[in-house]
Amino acid sequence: MGSISIIGLGNMARALAGRALAGGNTVEIIGRDQARAKELAAALGGATVGTAGAAPAGDIVVLAVPYAAAAAVVVSEYGDALQGKVIIDITNPVSPDFLGFVTPDGSSGAQEIAKAAPADAHVVKAFNTLFSHVLAAGPAEGRPLDVFIAGDDAQAKARVSAFVESLGLRPMDAGQLEMARALENAGLLMMGLVAHSVKHTDFSLGVSLLG
Repeated sequence: MGSISIIGLGNMARALAGRALAGGNTVEIIGRDQARAKELAAALGGATVGTAGAAPAGDIVVLAVPYAAAAAVVVSEYGDALQGKVIIDITNPVSPDFLGFVTPDGSSGAQEIAKAAPADAHVVKAFNTLFSHVLAAGPAEGRPLDVFIAGDDAQAKARVSAFVESLGLRPMDAGQLEMARALENAGLLMMGLVAHSVKHTDFSLGVSLLG
């Protein structure tokens, strides 16, 4: 199993950490509020607590923070401490009106984070199309949830895929990191569905293989 550091203390951090521990991974929780980080680790049972700004212990580092903070975390707080790490970006960099994105035209949140990360770190987009409570609940109706991933490094994607499988979920490789734009559009689509038709968040996007 893997060694995972999760930067963030919100609902997605809790859901990912809980499933990671259940899947036999070692988990480190990192947050600016050390007291909250300790509370979360204690509630989960089995997780350790890291120090914000110090080198994460995990080989895989999950950025479970809002997009506005994600690039700043990579650049200002951690910098070279992320050398050689696989960085999972789970963010949806949507605009406040939920009609577009705050990233530059032709780019994505994951690509912007990759620009800010050390050259030998590998950014993989994943988990941005899962609501936290759906992720925490796991497989639905006997089917594993699909986790769409995108990244430029084949070995990094293989490691993320193995991590996804350890959570009891199904990795679906969408291609190079440029495909993070499509995945972030899928995240925006889900928000539109919540606002205009589905009216709740008890759903997920997945692939049904026919034949």
